[in-house]
Amino acid sequence: METCMPEIESTSPSNPDGRFSRGCAMFEQVFGFPAQTFLDSLEAISPDFARYIMEWEFADAYSRTALSRRERELVVLAACAALGATGAGPLKLHIDAARRVGIDKDTIAEIFIQVGFAAGIPAALNAMQIAQGVFAATPVKAAGI
Repeated sequence: METCMPEIESTSPSNPDGRFSRGCAMFEQVFGFPAQTFLDSLEAISPDFARYIMEWEFADAYSRTALSRRERELVVLAACAALGATGAGPLKLHIDAARRVGIDKDTIAEIFIQVGFAAGIPAALNAMQIAQGVFAATPVKAAGI
């Protein structure tokens, strides 16, 4: 299994330019915990999928500059909430990430209200319940929210 340490990063054709290390660094900025923890969680089933997430989602997509980190989290919260149960795991992570960039509880709840109109009340209710659990487990984040 590949690790997030740049000095031992593979130079495979799928990662010729350090995308994996850049993705790990971005992941850690977004979520505030080691990317290796996430990589380890997928090691037994698909380390390649974990690599793809680091390279594509975090090195490529998350590093784009057209949206601010705050705007990006607003979009991701709405998309994960709209997915319902399928988006529950990522939604938990991104609620914390949203709070790290200054998005408060009221704004998060408002996003889910809007999701209810487009994706259905059950999806919004599921997102609200997930948020309630995240808020209870992590009352204050880096942004002081």
